[in-house]
Amino acid sequence: MLDKIVAVKKRELRIQKELVPLEKLKKQAYPGDSEKRDFRGSLSGNEVALIAEIKRASPSKGILNSSFNACSLAKCYEKNGAKAISVLTEKEHFLGDPDSLSEVRKCSSLPLLRKDFIIETYQIFESRALGADALLLITRLLNKNSLKTLLTLTEDLEMEALVEVHNREEIETALECGASVIGINNRDLKTFDSDLENTFKLIESIPEKCFIVSESGIYSYEQIGELKRAGVDAVLVGEALVTASDIASKVRELSGR
Repeated sequence: MLDKIVAVKKRELRIQKELVPLEKLKKQAYPGDSEKRDFRGSLSGNEVALIAEIKRASPSKGILNSSFNACSLAKCYEKNGAKAISVLTEKEHFLGDPDSLSEVRKCSSLPLLRKDFIIETYQIFESRALGADALLLITRLLNKNSLKTLLTLTEDLEMEALVEVHNREEIETALECGASVIGINNRDLKTFDSDLENTFKLIESIPEKCFIVSESGIYSYEQIGELKRAGVDAVLVGEALVTASDIASKVRELSGR
């Protein structure tokens, strides 16, 4: 599945580069009136912060919310205690839309994380132009040189990079490249199976100076309490929110309200 997603992404990028050449995109990535929002700062505090994800579908489960509306979700997330919003923008397998990130920026004052399969510098400029305050870099997709290049460019464009890892080898790579915000993905991108124990297993391998986000497989405040005791600073939750019968109530629960 991961190979298929990357193959589609490369094809999409070839088309997008013809529509919007890199030099034109670079000009769009430096809007003079762009308001910068502090992604990491918004998540800092004594409690585990909630990054609430706008997610329409998944490859394994299909449509997650038939009445999906990105702006309505963003407003609900912000009103009920989320500290940042993740917008899943991958089109083919998650039915996301890059333009929805720009739309959400108009609907919410929270910092925005672009969650996608980023493999080229073009996408870093694109994320900035769309209004992202942070973006996801998946260590499994990148070699060390590529990760370092993308991480440096992200910082140069004044965005935060959430560098995702799934095992100890990937942690070593992320740290060697200078990552300071580490996302432990509890979902194996090869199988798409999820196991929260992955966070508890890997967190001891990450220096205390790093900001740690646990991703995937989180459904209850009880789990968040366990993650807090383990040293997690924030959680990224999508499926548990968009599939909830009462989304507002679920956001409050996971936010500790």
